[in-house]
Amino acid sequence: MKKFSYTVTDAVGIHARPAGLLVKEAKKYASKIVICKDGRTAEAGKLMAVMGLGVKCGQTVEVEITGEDEDAAYEAVRAFFEKNL
Repeated sequence: MKKFSYTVTDAVGIHARPAGLLVKEAKKYASKIVICKDGRTAEAGKLMAVMGLGVKCGQTVEVEITGEDEDAAYEAVRAFFEKNL
């Protein structure tokens, strides 16, 4: 398992547009990608679950990646967060 923390810098937080792009990115990999915030979790491949976390600007999330292609998924998802959120 690989994991990283990320503090959201997007002024609106994880809203519909970046959440949709995140879901598309997550679905490229066989690994399970889970976002955790305040004890709640959401699978990154499920749009409503990701948006349901209600992540706002300045809040920190933990991202956990587990699976056969976790190294590639880790690099791609981390880069996605840094570029888009």
